[in-house]
Amino acid sequence: MRLSLQVQYAICGVFDLAYNGQGEPVQVRVISERQGIPARYLEQIFQRLRRAGIVTSKRGPGGGYTLARAAGQLTLRQVVEAVEGALGEAFEMAPFEAEAGAAVFRPDFLWPLLAERVGTALASVTLESLCRDAARSRVARAEHEAPMYFI
Repeated sequence: MRLSLQVQYAICGVFDLAYNGQGEPVQVRVISERQGIPARYLEQIFQRLRRAGIVTSKRGPGGGYTLARAAGQLTLRQVVEAVEGALGEAFEMAPFEAEAGAAVFRPDFLWPLLAERVGTALASVTLESLCRDAARSRVARAEHEAPMYFI
């Protein structure tokens, strides 16, 4: 199974917010540069994440996106479903019209089971645990610019 590019970018984007944002608003342009994602495409994805309550946005100078809740309360399942819709729909198989009286040998019972198991696995990974694993794996953090003070 392969996750769509939108889902991959959404995960990279919220990971960047959790790992590098430190609770401060981060502009999509900055996340885009760090993650190698086209900024316009990422902005569309972040709009979906905002509507789903995963991120919040602040306009104006010093604006950008932040996580809507603590990283420990946001799961990869929530991110995936914000972008792709309910997992059950992603695993649905096209309807099959059997001829009258013919036996159907398709494993249609399997798709809801797969959706449930994949959903459980994704729900078990929070952004906080992802950040912990990234730190353990020595993923570099973005350097924050020192504040400028003018007298």
